[in-house]
Amino acid sequence: MTKSEMPQYANPAGLFALPEMFSLSVGVPASRLVFLSGQVAWNAEGELVGEGDHGAQVEQIVRNIDIALAAAGTSREHLVKHTIYVVGYRPELAEAILAPLRAGVTTRSASTLVGVQTLFDPRYLVEIDAVAWIP
Repeated sequence: MTKSEMPQYANPAGLFALPEMFSLSVGVPASRLVFLSGQVAWNAEGELVGEGDHGAQVEQIVRNIDIALAAAGTSREHLVKHTIYVVGYRPELAEAILAPLRAGVTTRSASTLVGVQTLFDPRYLVEIDAVAWIP
């Protein structure tokens, strides 16, 4: 395997990163796939956006996903799979959670939505990981 075919680990500028713990995205050039770590509602400075508001948190998460995918040379239009983890999920939250992910996108990736008790910090209500292909 050549160096250009090996996985590429990245922490794109504009996203808060903890590089000593994990990479925010991993591209696999030979497969033309990029795998995003679970994104939460923190801004580039690592500050929570939308405390107590599922919808506001998803809007920030989508901004983070867009930054990470753009850095890998792709977009949400090319998502093939995403998993959404929601603290305190109730059916009436579905639209606030799903609408920002679907905005401006014509494709519909495979998707899993999981209600969970808590995430790594109780102030965070939603986490989304994703896989996209690179055109």
